[in-house]
Amino acid sequence: MGLLGGSFNPAHQGHRHIAEGLRRRLRLDQIWLLVSPGNPLKPAQGMAPFAARLASAARIADGSRIVATGIEAMLGTRYTVDTLRALRRRFPRMRFVWLMGADSLASLPRWRDWRRLVQLAPIAVHTRPGADRAALAGGAAHLLRHRRLPARQAALLADRPPPAWAFLPLAPHPGSATALRAAGLGLNTAAEQKD
Repeated sequence: MGLLGGSFNPAHQGHRHIAEGLRRRLRLDQIWLLVSPGNPLKPAQGMAPFAARLASAARIADGSRIVATGIEAMLGTRYTVDTLRALRRRFPRMRFVWLMGADSLASLPRWRDWRRLVQLAPIAVHTRPGADRAALAGGAAHLLRHRRLPARQAALLADRPPPAWAFLPLAPHPGSATALRAAGLGLNTAAEQKD
């Protein structure tokens, strides 16, 4: 089971492209788009309401191999480490792989209890334009360098005991939530919905 967390503000075809690409490369049964009730590392300003972001993720999911979920809101978790702990308790037989972009790998040392997080699930890192070099030179990649699986062995990642990770090149996709919001095509923010 792949877990792709994010704000999805809004979800777009780039997210779908990433989910499908990683599902195939990692040979995962399913990917959950974990819509965050509130990302502690992102400002609340400009963030659309949770229900709207969850609905946008559901629109790009297929409901079978890629599923949008608001399970973090149901679990009451705000930090990835807490979400992974809760999911492992709730689904003890399921093997999870955390999915993240290179930009997230670069910022991983700022995440709450990140050293514990990498002990909870293998991690697949996908390329992000402009972020790959910093991610691979960053503190998390350096600390975990001996636990890195070559990309050609990505299909083995779900079976590896954590910490384990792989860096997977994906073909770029032009989709961008920032660009959609800038063009006025994103979700309405809470402030805009009050007007």
